[in-house]
Amino acid sequence: MQTFRRYKGLSLQCCQIFVSIAEKINAFHPQPHRMKRLILIAAVCVLSLAGLLAWAIEVIATPPRLLSPYIVRRALGHNPVVVSMGTWLGEYLMLVDRSSPISSNVPHLIIGAQKESSQLLQSTGREIMSIYTAEDARKAIAQAQPGDIITLEPGTYRFNGSSILVNRSATETERITVRARRAGTVFLELNVTEGFFVTAPYWTFENLSIRGICNIHSNCDHAFHIVGNASHFIARNNTITDFNAHFKINGSNGQFPDNGLIEGNTLFNNTVRLTDHPVTLIDLVAASNWMIRRNWISDFAKAYSNQISYGAFVKGAGTGNVFEQNIVICEHKLRGIEGQRVGLSLGGGGTGKEYCRDKRCITEQDSGVIQSNLISSCSDEGIYLNRASTSKIVHNTLIDTAGITVRFPESSADVEGNMVDGLIRSRDDGLLRENDNITTPNTFLYAGFHPTHRYFSNVHRMDFSWRTTPPMRNILSSNTVDLCGFTRQSPTPYGALIDFTRCQQTTKQPTLYGVSNINMPSP
Repeated sequence: MQTFRRYKGLSLQCCQIFVSIAEKINAFHPQPHRMKRLILIAAVCVLSLAGLLAWAIEVIATPPRLLSPYIVRRALGHNPVVVSMGTWLGEYLMLVDRSSPISSNVPHLIIGAQKESSQLLQSTGREIMSIYTAEDARKAIAQAQPGDIITLEPGTYRFNGSSILVNRSATETERITVRARRAGTVFLELNVTEGFFVTAPYWTFENLSIRGICNIHSNCDHAFHIVGNASHFIARNNTITDFNAHFKINGSNGQFPDNGLIEGNTLFNNTVRLTDHPVTLIDLVAASNWMIRRNWISDFAKAYSNQISYGAFVKGAGTGNVFEQNIVICEHKLRGIEGQRVGLSLGGGGTGKEYCRDKRCITEQDSGVIQSNLISSCSDEGIYLNRASTSKIVHNTLIDTAGITVRFPESSADVEGNMVDGLIRSRDDGLLRENDNITTPNTFLYAGFHPTHRYFSNVHRMDFSWRTTPPMRNILSSNTVDLCGFTRQSPTPYGALIDFTRCQQTTKQPTLYGVSNINMPSP
């Protein structure tokens, strides 16, 4: 700020000098020359102030969508003229920075929950047949043995009152599986604060459609609560809607549910969550070595309290957690709602020490990875690092977000190969090692110019196929895969995509709970 004031003072001084000189010159010249010189002086002053403004915008490094709510808040409580001007300026900044909403008419994708093929799943354990009611399902889960496959027959199962206790231990070679034979045939309606309460290891849940149906949103907190000894958990090819946290993962009594997999699920909410509880569709605290990949995550607005929500975060002093090949659309069907929505985060909003793995939380995450994700339509950061050390942020595509932020001195991150419609920045002494990314200058954002959009066929219809030859880079730190499953080779395009057409599917998906499966892409 001091530098800004100095530059402002210098610019004004220059203008004053030009004016003084012009006045002296004009005294000795005929009238026509006076006008020309005054015009020249005015032009120099305007250009000087414009340069000042552009320089200040870049130095401050705050995207318009983040400055907008700050200005509106600061204007409140003043006289009506100030409030009106603050509101107008906030709306203008949001207008120039935000893209048009993503259309509901978007391609069917292979990211998220998929309709099962005609081929039945192969059974590798003892299959428990004839599960037709919620009570039978509860009983089968309560009595399950290692190797059991609990297959729910097509239909709707309603669970009221108490959680479904998942406390029978399985093994690596004999997992316990709860499933539908085909996705889109088994619907679980949960009028329960916590649906599946998982406290034992080696459970798999797949092909299920799960919806929270609580009249009070705070009463539908979690579809799955994975706790303590529930290591090696797998959730695959499920469609989960209308919870505050579709997956809640945390330690208990010194045990931590490590080594989990959340793969190929579709997670979203149909309405804004009317709650002051945390709203984060994947809320992972203190666990380590989770792989979160190929999920579709969208629409997680929070109406009450701080109105801050996340698509997914990992925090609480865990290590080695990975976000890979996910599509995160912060605002798809639910747009224009007050509050801040963040895409993916290492560190989230921080954790109370008593909930941290080490009871200290010097760092919220160690060795976390965010790679090959497509993140769009976020009112706040697309990727946010909070006290996340030795992080890798590699080959992500961010469209219509505030960009990537690395915050606090405990954070350190290698950020490379990303394509960002916004900024890559550090705050509060975060250590950012930025190498070979495509970003958008902040002055462009304030002018409403988003050049990264031009690389793609139509970002508003979610067609991220290349319009022209994509920008390429030659440096590869690892042989990662792109969003659609291609193994990268040098040279490779910036961002998450090599060929988006490989993410598209040709068969029409079923409609679940009245929501088109367009909202529910898959693995």
